[in-house]
Amino acid sequence: MNPLVGTQRTSAAILGAERSNPLRTEHAIDAVDEQLIDLLRANGRASYAELARQVGLSSPAVHERVGKLEAAGVITGYTAVVDPASVGLDVTALVSVIESDAVDDTGVEAAMREVPGIEDCWRVAGSEGYVLKVRVTDIPALEATIGALNRIRGVARTRTTVVLSTKWEGRHG
Repeated sequence: MNPLVGTQRTSAAILGAERSNPLRTEHAIDAVDEQLIDLLRANGRASYAELARQVGLSSPAVHERVGKLEAAGVITGYTAVVDPASVGLDVTALVSVIESDAVDDTGVEAAMREVPGIEDCWRVAGSEGYVLKVRVTDIPALEATIGALNRIRGVARTRTTVVLSTKWEGRHG
């Protein structure tokens, strides 16, 4: 059951938008917008005509709605989903980063952004400060990535979990 049917909520409420992002504006999300978001998450290449058939609107109306969702920062982009192994990224790991208590405002995030192989970075609650998804070619490359992370000023240590197999990624896996 879709919790948005019969209600209107804002994009910030639904997506947890940060108030500090000046590019993101409030946008009322209704049930049709939610359907469009779900359809585009499943197939970002769907045509406006195809989307219009599925939500019961005209193509121009869907085009306008999608444009408003993009302008409001609700839809932030479209990507191709690539099989990592087919491009030589055979090792996936989740790396927890424990920050040093002795260093304040160290620029850890900026330094991690420069480390090759890190695909995703989440700020988390708990004993770790960050969890990273790392994809690399092999175990020596993973070892090099972990070494680079441990050399960042403000990183006390890391804890790594190597992924044995991926059952699905994303919501629609």
